[in-house]
Amino acid sequence: MTIVMQQMNVSEFKAVCLRALERIRQTGEPLEILKNGEPLAVVYPPKKDRRRACFGALRDTLRGPVGDLVSPVGDTGWEALEK
Repeated sequence: MTIVMQQMNVSEFKAVCLRALERIRQTGEPLEILKNGEPLAVVYPPKKDRRRACFGALRDTLRGPVGDLVSPVGDTGWEALEK
């Protein structure tokens, strides 16, 4: 299956940027931006599950001893702590 990608010249994209981005979001179709007839960039719509996939992605990945996270580590004889 081939995706038919719309094309737009960079000067036209610059003039209608927000409208073009909204159309990409609504239709789900990517847009190829051309400069002098050559591909410059391709704008793809966001993935639907992107936010949900990121939330909690690092859960249960912290390893190591659990202890006091507030107290200074190591030597406590620092001048800053004595004042």
